[in-house]
Amino acid sequence: MIADIVTATVGSWRFILIQSFLLGLWIVLNIISWIKHWDEYPFILLNLALSFQAAYATPFILMSQNRQSEVDRDKAKQDLDIDLKAEQEIESLHRKIDSLKDKEIAELTHMLNLQNQSIQRLEEMLGREIKANHPLISSTSPSSNE
Repeated sequence: MIADIVTATVGSWRFILIQSFLLGLWIVLNIISWIKHWDEYPFILLNLALSFQAAYATPFILMSQNRQSEVDRDKAKQDLDIDLKAEQEIESLHRKIDSLKDKEIAELTHMLNLQNQSIQRLEEMLGREIKANHPLISSTSPSSNE
């Protein structure tokens, strides 16, 4: 938590602008100082302060990155778990749809067979009716030649 706060502060434009202003002020005051220079060129004290700041900021930044990596890994694992569960649900739905489709095809096939049987019975009845009532038509029809 503290590492995140430090990282957010050090990584902000506000921090960069304030630090740049303070560094510029430090350099300008040391260059134009008439009485006493507390850190003459090459600004060894300033370099020491910046090194000290970097030495302490770096571990905080690394801790924050490590924590964020753990959060990202946990989120990726949760996403994977959700994706796997969704995949299982989709596969289950596919199986159900395939089962329904197979059942519907079987019912339609059965109904078609029943209709074909009904049509054949009607054709037979019609053929008998034609032979009984119209003997001349039945002798000239193509079905009687077969």
